[in-house]
Amino acid sequence: MILRNPNASIWAQASSATTSNADHGLTINGTTYATDSWTNVPPSILAQYGRRLHIQSNHPISITRKLIESRFPAFQNRNELPAVVTVDQNFDSLGFTQDHPGRSRTDTYYINKDTLLRTHTSAHEVDVFRANTSDGYTISADVYRRDAVDRSHYPVFHQMEGALTWDRNASSSSKDLAETIMSSLEKLPKHDLVVEDPNPPFHKERNPLQTKYHTPEEAKAVAAHLKRSLEDMVVTIFAAADKALAASGQGAQGEQEPLKVRWVEAFFPHTSPSWELEVWWRGDWLEVLGCGVIDQPLLNRAGVSSRVGWAFGIGLERIAMLLFGIPDIRLFWSKDPRFLSQFDESQPIRRFQPFSKYPAAPRDVAFWLPKSEAPVVADTKASSTSAPSPAGGQLTEPSATDTPSFHENDLMEVVRNAAGDAVEDVSLIDSFKHPKTWRQSLCYRVTYRSLEKTLTTDEANELHEQIRQELVSKFGVELR
Repeated sequence: MILRNPNASIWAQASSATTSNADHGLTINGTTYATDSWTNVPPSILAQYGRRLHIQSNHPISITRKLIESRFPAFQNRNELPAVVTVDQNFDSLGFTQDHPGRSRTDTYYINKDTLLRTHTSAHEVDVFRANTSDGYTISADVYRRDAVDRSHYPVFHQMEGALTWDRNASSSSKDLAETIMSSLEKLPKHDLVVEDPNPPFHKERNPLQTKYHTPEEAKAVAAHLKRSLEDMVVTIFAAADKALAASGQGAQGEQEPLKVRWVEAFFPHTSPSWELEVWWRGDWLEVLGCGVIDQPLLNRAGVSSRVGWAFGIGLERIAMLLFGIPDIRLFWSKDPRFLSQFDESQPIRRFQPFSKYPAAPRDVAFWLPKSEAPVVADTKASSTSAPSPAGGQLTEPSATDTPSFHENDLMEVVRNAAGDAVEDVSLIDSFKHPKTWRQSLCYRVTYRSLEKTLTTDEANELHEQIRQELVSKFGVELR
């Protein structure tokens, strides 16, 4: 836990895998990258690089990954792809426009203007499709985004995506291809879920068919196969969650309404038609994943234009928190034996047993923004999907002589670098514009709470003062 000397502690953790030097660039896992005005990867992120919780034995993220993979036994599982990718892989290969907000330094961790830490597993899609070593694959990986500070968001998290394609060249007609897909559907496991799916397989305005590339019969067949496959996965996940709850005494099996799912029309950048899958579990609808028919131009860019198929994306932390009853996303990164010893991949899933609840120490920081500057406040409660965060920000190359514009994610970064995981939540509690000067004032509440000890008043005050001074020196704000 980083408390009295946070920056020194961060560098100590990061030094084995990463080093930074203004003259020699940034070295990550033995590779040195040149730095420039785009470089914004902080020590707190480098400290977590290479942890790879999704393949760490007996870790809840890894257990969750394996549970999902078990429903796709014929798929190739890609779990060790490097997190450093090019701008082309992360954005250009997927068709992101040059002015897309996901490219902004306020959302993305850049190593330099051409290289970054991936923001989604989709950064590898074109490469994996191009390799074409299997009809179906999953990718699980750590991904990096500048994000909110709260109990369900962390700047490093884990995504899993899967895709299955069929080759048109193996069929003499689109009718034959649709029949092949439907034949494959009949081999999938059956279930007794209650399924709500009131919308048609595609809709001209709301959820369009890719008429240039797919026939209606092909799209219907792909959609049917996709939905049955993911419904089967959901049955496995939530059956395990129910058993864990029952074993913990927190809820007997059968006392709640039967498990049911519903398909909701959606929009995602690389699928059409697209859907979200929601699950009714323990009295509430839970959004579980996003999916759809793969955008054909993406397959074309990968050089496999004869293929057609489906894809899905899911957040592993979200599912692991549900499965194990883990209340705070920071816990996944804990090295405390009291946390890690509770999980055993050779045993049935068990609910997490809290080992401490130390008191919160809230502190407020209020400040005026520099004159004529309006804040950019992110949608901090947006769910983690394969799409970039909707937060906007600076899109042009920054100037070394300019004071950076303030974005809410900048505050989150300052907090993380100063206090590490000693902060539970950061929330905007007041926004005010002066009626005469038109200057903008913001007030944020920073809730300090360590997972491992009670913070003293002096420790909380020291961290908070460091945050206040960083805001002044980096963004030219005037403290109130």
